[in-house]
Amino acid sequence: MDYRRPSPDKKPICCKWVCRVKYNSDGSIKRYKARLIVHGDHQVARFDYTETFAPITKMTSGRVFLSVAVAKGWELYQLDVNNAFLHGDLNEELYIKMPPGFHSGILNEVCRLRRSLYGLKQTPREWFAKLSNKLEANGFVRSYADYSLFTYQKGDSFM
Repeated sequence: MDYRRPSPDKKPICCKWVCRVKYNSDGSIKRYKARLIVHGDHQVARFDYTETFAPITKMTSGRVFLSVAVAKGWELYQLDVNNAFLHGDLNEELYIKMPPGFHSGILNEVCRLRRSLYGLKQTPREWFAKLSNKLEANGFVRSYADYSLFTYQKGDSFM
């Protein structure tokens, strides 16, 4: 985040902290979590974002994939990317007001976002764009039937 003043046509968006306590199965406290959330409902189309569409896998593709995997006896693995939405790079010039509890001493100071935050309307799209670019750069091929399905084949290996 950069700390500077936005251009006059850019209105900074509010944000808030969402705090949560994670518990173990026995009821003891495991950890405390805090997440900075942007009020995406205050975003204005064509000013704060241009596009929000992010593809998701079709249910039919998932069923076909699982059927083929079972028929061929493939091993299946799942990957969960922690804080995935926070890894998307923002293309728009977007500012948020200083998070609650942060005081820099400068009146009306704002932060320019370079990366996605939870709550932004374009966050899912930015994450998918970054993921798909990395997959394609490593030899994966996008399916024409399902935009969010990627395959990789090299010799006898198939993913």
